[in-house]
Amino acid sequence: MQYDAKNVQYARELRKDMTPWERTLWYRFLRSYPLRFYRQKVIGHYIADFYCPKASLIIELDGGGHYTPDAQQRDMHRTMELEQNGFLVLRICNTDVDKNFDGVCSYIDAHVKERTHPGSLSEGAGGERPVPGSLSEGAGTPNGRD
Repeated sequence: MQYDAKNVQYARELRKDMTPWERTLWYRFLRSYPLRFYRQKVIGHYIADFYCPKASLIIELDGGGHYTPDAQQRDMHRTMELEQNGFLVLRICNTDVDKNFDGVCSYIDAHVKERTHPGSLSEGAGGERPVPGSLSEGAGTPNGRD
């Protein structure tokens, strides 16, 4: 998937101005993960919050702005387009990073392992499953900055 060069400078700016949830996930988990993750990576005409090329895995952290009907439609279209190009997109609510950080890390780790070592995830792959024990399973309301 060819990238849109117009987004490169914007991605650099986003890396300098990460949300609190992005900073938490990056500095407490992804930065030191055994496989390389990139922050604010340009993929096609999108900018992924986090990207692991070895697993073809994209992680999107969703704040309150992602839960309007229009935003959900855009996110669904974006996810479908990326998945049609072989990527797995994991959408994680900011609230889960705050309230269930260990569960978020386990969820990401399981999907990376499944993508790099097929058959290692007992329940099967699929980015649509909620984070185990998460608020996005229906117990909470999404909040936070995009």
